[in-house]
Amino acid sequence: MTHRIWNLSAGPAALPEPVLVEAQESLLSFGNTGIGICEHSHRGRAFTEVIEEAESLCRELADIPDNYRVLFLQGGASTQFAMAPMNFLTPGTTADYIVTGSWAKKSVAQAKLFGHVNVASTSEATNFSTIPANNSFSEQARYVHFTSNNTIFGTQFRTEPEEFSDDAFLVCDASSDIFSRPIDVSKYGLIYAGAQKNLGPSGVTLVIIRDDLVESGSDQLASMLQYRTHAEAHSMYNTPPTFGIYLIMLVFRWIRDNGGLTAMETRNREKARLLYEAIDSSSIFHGTAEASSRSQMNVTFVTGDADKDARFIQEATAVGFNAVKGHRSVGGMRASIYNAFPIEGVHALIRFMAEFEHANI
Repeated sequence: MTHRIWNLSAGPAALPEPVLVEAQESLLSFGNTGIGICEHSHRGRAFTEVIEEAESLCRELADIPDNYRVLFLQGGASTQFAMAPMNFLTPGTTADYIVTGSWAKKSVAQAKLFGHVNVASTSEATNFSTIPANNSFSEQARYVHFTSNNTIFGTQFRTEPEEFSDDAFLVCDASSDIFSRPIDVSKYGLIYAGAQKNLGPSGVTLVIIRDDLVESGSDQLASMLQYRTHAEAHSMYNTPPTFGIYLIMLVFRWIRDNGGLTAMETRNREKARLLYEAIDSSSIFHGTAEASSRSQMNVTFVTGDADKDARFIQEATAVGFNAVKGHRSVGGMRASIYNAFPIEGVHALIRFMAEFEHANI
């Protein structure tokens, strides 16, 4: 096998190695079918069993109530930025948005095309270094939208927003922390997530949506942009991303076999704890997110010296740490330690940080 390095990419991100090995074998022949998984018809029995198992495992892992649909769509979270408001907003109606990063800002821009947007809170004044403590919700909002984890800025909601109108439902872009911890789906009307961080490869978007919202969404849209279309067709209105869904099924199996979402949370907490402790005890590294808002998925840090940051990134890359460079809007470094990133990789990064610090004090 080709030597693998530590993949700290924010997405597409590391996948579990057992999943990659099984997928590799299935590319030539899926089971004993003699046909590779990418070659099977989405209408055939082989793939039908895959998508049915993927949905079943998704429901099992997240304890999804029966009155919710599980959809495997395309277009990423960026399509959902528009698809949600175009289904549920009309001119004269309002949606509340909590703005905690670049992706939240993009979702606001799309929602404004279809109705009024009330920014209930924003942390932009502090370069999105924190999750706002207070929100100014509308009295008659159609829904409340938030981004549960902010990949670029390294912040994460600890719990769901509360105290909004009883008539509003909660919408979450959970792209970068989906299935990293248990989730009470019943608190939400709609959850969406690009798969490429915790669930699988790029090209698949997981959508979990309550039945009544499927039915109440606008029917004056192109078929592909209505949730009811995909719900009625069981995610196969058009040819779905079959290989991506197959990989998601394998990842769901891996999560189940490794203890489920509770075990994922325990692992992720420990990885984040170790890395943040190393940063906080360092004389040269400093975290960019406020401690109370720190993400367990994306750890952002700097030295305070752009040249030193660049040297760290160069040297880290040279010894096998991929994609450690932070986003340009934050600078410095970023370690994305999603579900599949092993704790051994965190220990290796901490050792390298200590060596770099000793050489650069």
